[in-house]
Amino acid sequence: MALSLQDVNEHSADSVVDRLEGIYASSPWVVQRALASRPFATLTAFTQAMVQAVNQATRQEQLDLIQAQLDIVSVCEQRFGAQRSDNTHDTHDTHNTHHSIVTLAADYEARFGFQFVLDSDGPRGAGLAQDEVLATLERRLRHPVDFEIKEALRHIHRMAQHRVKDLFDAPAVLGNQLWDWCEQLAVHSESPYAERGELTVTYLTEEHQACAAQIAHLMRDECGFDEVQIDAVGNVIGVYHGQDEGAKRLLTGSHYDTVRNGGKYDGRLGIFAPMLCVQQLVKQARRLPFGIEVIAFAEEEGQRYKAVFLGSGALTGEFDMTWLDQADADGVTMRQAMQIAGLEIDDIDKLKRDPTQYLGFVEVHIEQGPVLTEHDLPLGVVTSINGSVRFMGEIVGMASHAGTTPMDMRHDAAVAAAELALYVERRASASTDLVATMGMLDVPNGSVNVVPGRCRFSLDVRATTDGVRDACVADIKAELQQICQRRTVQFELEEFMRASAAPSAPAWQARWAQAVQSLGLPVFHMPSGAGHDAMKLHKILPQAMLFVRGLNSGISHNPLEMTSSDDAQLCVEAFAQLIEQLAQEQAQK
Repeated sequence: MALSLQDVNEHSADSVVDRLEGIYASSPWVVQRALASRPFATLTAFTQAMVQAVNQATRQEQLDLIQAQLDIVSVCEQRFGAQRSDNTHDTHDTHNTHHSIVTLAADYEARFGFQFVLDSDGPRGAGLAQDEVLATLERRLRHPVDFEIKEALRHIHRMAQHRVKDLFDAPAVLGNQLWDWCEQLAVHSESPYAERGELTVTYLTEEHQACAAQIAHLMRDECGFDEVQIDAVGNVIGVYHGQDEGAKRLLTGSHYDTVRNGGKYDGRLGIFAPMLCVQQLVKQARRLPFGIEVIAFAEEEGQRYKAVFLGSGALTGEFDMTWLDQADADGVTMRQAMQIAGLEIDDIDKLKRDPTQYLGFVEVHIEQGPVLTEHDLPLGVVTSINGSVRFMGEIVGMASHAGTTPMDMRHDAAVAAAELALYVERRASASTDLVATMGMLDVPNGSVNVVPGRCRFSLDVRATTDGVRDACVADIKAELQQICQRRTVQFELEEFMRASAAPSAPAWQARWAQAVQSLGLPVFHMPSGAGHDAMKLHKILPQAMLFVRGLNSGISHNPLEMTSSDDAQLCVEAFAQLIEQLAQEQAQK
């Protein structure tokens, strides 16, 4: 018989520990310490208490817990050892993969001093393939020791989560559905990326249109939206009316295009989470005092054309009609692409939303960073989307022979750029919620025996407020001027992108915080360093975002981008809680 939260809260500590010690591989101290926080309002709160107990343990206790896990070789033998194939080639490959795992697992333990730990059930709980185990082992062998201790513990927490779900009969039904929808949408990918198993969906390609059709199908046939359409720029729009069809709406959504060789959850998670909430409302035959409008934005990434936030920009009246004349790498203009897709270009100006008809805009998004992972938290409330500015620059010195030019007679452009890069790092590190990056450094036609005469570079500065960002930019420009004067080199610096910061509306931020807290999780506030569609909607509506933890250190714009179905479940539940709060507020008016 399944356990209940009441059992945990009311039974004696000894009896609870006896029944739950297997959650953390026969390490009863984890449950014992977590029980000190009783009573738990939710099962999530109990799970999080166990996470905290492990994270607050001594280093030796953590290492002992790692060593208490079943070793990966035994896991693979249990999971894959009984597999047989009639294909001799497949059997040979399987044997080789297993042999590689055995060898690398030994290398791992020799390097780190503890065994390799992996949640072999995977983020969906359906199990990893043997080659996925090998690829993860190869990747993690390159990590620093301290990082790997934390990563091993994170996998132990995930294994514990699977056991909790089984013991308490609490499957992540909605999280699994969201995860599956992301997988199903990812079958659409452009050539040649698709042939390499990579995901690329850029604006108005056949694959992009297939994604739009699939999302529209899910909205109409799987979720039960009242209205579903694809608008003049390719946005997929689903409307679920309130008790009064003319009532104001909550606007939400995210984008379904991707960067080249990107991830499956960037943007798409924020489409499917509210869709699942509408699906539940339809199943309950329930109408709210407000309507819900979910938009799958057609373009956010700016990959095929130089038009970023095209989909959400159309809603704010900022679609630039000159974009229509831009051509892609094959010479196809945006106008032609729209005509081929059957979109009504003349209707673009009709897409602008009237803010008086909406309550606000909220967006759920995978974090795209390591912060939530580092804090072992599944959800984070976004305080602001950072304002950003980007530059391309070039330092011009004098190329000369590396052997015959004395050090005090050089005009080295690359060293000047390197000195600037170190200053950028120091300057950004001195301020909270400020980041600056020189992500591109290039010496054209560089040679091992030539002092660099030119060095091209990029500069990206982001901060939670425009003032902090602009002060940093001013300091960097002044430092660049001084470096170049001292080194007798010249420079050029051209700004090519600027976006204002978008602070979250306090009331909407508070609603997200209350939703997270209602799940039994601590409320963690954080800024967003990446840009999102909410930045555009911020111009006409109050907005706030919720971040969902990503796996693999939160990497994004990458095939390793991933979240777990358990975290996806919490994301949907948080969205449902926000809707409930809003319904209560509107009913009281």
